[in-house]
Amino acid sequence: MAAPAAAEPAMTRYRPALAFAPCLLLAACASVPYAQRGAGALAIGEVQGSVASSAWLDREATVEGIVTAALPTADGAPGWLLQDGGDGDAATSDAIWITGAQTAALKPGQALRISGRVYQGALAKQGRLTAIEAERIEPLARRKVMRMPAAVAIAEAPDWRRLEGMRVRIAAPLTLAERDAERGTVTASFDGPLWQPGERAVPGSDAARAIAADNRRRRLVLGGDTAPLTAAAFAARSGSRLDAVEGVAVPIDGSHGLRLTAPATVQAAPRPQPPKVAGDLRISAFNLENLFNGDGHGEGFPTPRGARTAAEYQAQLAKLVATIHALDPDVAALMELENDGYGPDSTLAELVAALDRADAADGGAQDWRYTAPCKQPCDAQQRGPGSDAIRVGLIYRGARVAARGVAATLEQGPFGPLARVPMAQAFAAIGRDRTPGPTFVVVANHFKSKGCGKNAAGADRDQGDGAACWNASRSESARRLDAWLKTDPTASGSALSMIVGDLNAHAQEQPLRELYATGWQDAFAVAKVEAPYSYVYQGELGRLDHALLSPALAARLRGAAEWHSNADEPESAGYRDGGTGPWRSSDHDPVLLGFELMPR
Repeated sequence: MAAPAAAEPAMTRYRPALAFAPCLLLAACASVPYAQRGAGALAIGEVQGSVASSAWLDREATVEGIVTAALPTADGAPGWLLQDGGDGDAATSDAIWITGAQTAALKPGQALRISGRVYQGALAKQGRLTAIEAERIEPLARRKVMRMPAAVAIAEAPDWRRLEGMRVRIAAPLTLAERDAERGTVTASFDGPLWQPGERAVPGSDAARAIAADNRRRRLVLGGDTAPLTAAAFAARSGSRLDAVEGVAVPIDGSHGLRLTAPATVQAAPRPQPPKVAGDLRISAFNLENLFNGDGHGEGFPTPRGARTAAEYQAQLAKLVATIHALDPDVAALMELENDGYGPDSTLAELVAALDRADAADGGAQDWRYTAPCKQPCDAQQRGPGSDAIRVGLIYRGARVAARGVAATLEQGPFGPLARVPMAQAFAAIGRDRTPGPTFVVVANHFKSKGCGKNAAGADRDQGDGAACWNASRSESARRLDAWLKTDPTASGSALSMIVGDLNAHAQEQPLRELYATGWQDAFAVAKVEAPYSYVYQGELGRLDHALLSPALAARLRGAAEWHSNADEPESAGYRDGGTGPWRSSDHDPVLLGFELMPR
């Protein structure tokens, strides 16, 4: 997938007007809040200086303006934003932060003359603003004409340093990227969604750096201590539209931000229907986000990674069953499944039983089965694959496909102790008259995550290129996996094989490029799916969940889709918060592929 062009410099559309009349596009300039400045008062823009620095730092200055909004200091002391009618220079902000004990009684709308020392003030974990420590505050004379400065209307991502502290109105829709109900903030973006750089460009490349820079330019955090963000904003899916966004421009969470002064209008994105793919046999892959069933008898909660109570587990199971049931795959590869064996009390067995019950409710076949790296019934002590708390699994419909032999596993190199071990299973499609079809191999995978922890060392440390930690181990995992599959571990003799699952790497990161280089084909590229994604991290879209096909199997692909039932949903839709239906059954979206594999 080609990387987007480097970001256009901020405010490009403003340049012709600004070259001759800076106030033409700044509504605040068009409505001077008072007729003239008093003797000795400076324009706030002059005190602010250029975007590089202010010549007034650590000097005494006097300014006049209108109090627009409260902005407390890092320690909660009072603070306010003061804005004047502008100095005619679009390169300087017309607002400044006023702090100090004397500001405690101020209110929005007051017209004031303020004198004090200019300094760089720090907002708690937010950023820095040019400020005046107020030593003298005087109301402006009644003879002056005083009006609240109008909000600056912007239609694209600006240079926010030039608008620091000013009233701003976004004259274009924003795209909701993520919600943080605990902090009371919503992240949005100009000009459509944000993308993970590694999804579209090689990490560390100029193209990846350009995408990252463009994300920073377009990202906007909306919030404030009393932000008028409605419940609809926190309940909306990523990709929803925000209109009528208005506030004061100050950093929030280290990003460009607006402390909202009016409720934004939310146009909620609709929930998508389950995808349909062409072909006669469907294969899915799905990260279950830690499905643990306690002791299998309704006790043993809280579990190490999943549900905290038996009720939560039942709600989680219901959501996952609703997801798989709606996708209706013939084979499904699963990740983040409790590694608790293959007996009737195992999480895997309980999931399969629940799927059969869902089929029975619809008058279906009730033919769900699961594979294992042991001849079933397996020994009661059998675990795996791998010794980690979670594992991969494979389930299938016995009336549609038949498992050939036991599953094969790879437990060497990066797939050693405490790794999520790959599992390969050979299947044969079954025709309506029970005629066996071609054998194909599905390999379920879950590579090491991007989280650094305490043990990442050497090449596995974060290299600062966007691939995060353990990239070297994931890349070695890809090489080992390819070499292992070349040995035909299932003894199937089939050239029809696929690698599916959570590889914890985006599409242009090294682990994926290792597999592309040896002939594995991205199913979504083969199916010509535009802009696929399965995961949203820090408001940026990308794929951690992949489907890679051998050339022979790629020729039989008829469709590929993701069901965006999870990644775009707020956490409040999940099982822990009482959400119902398939929505937010996991933090990953499921993948669904359609193939022409049934015998004729």
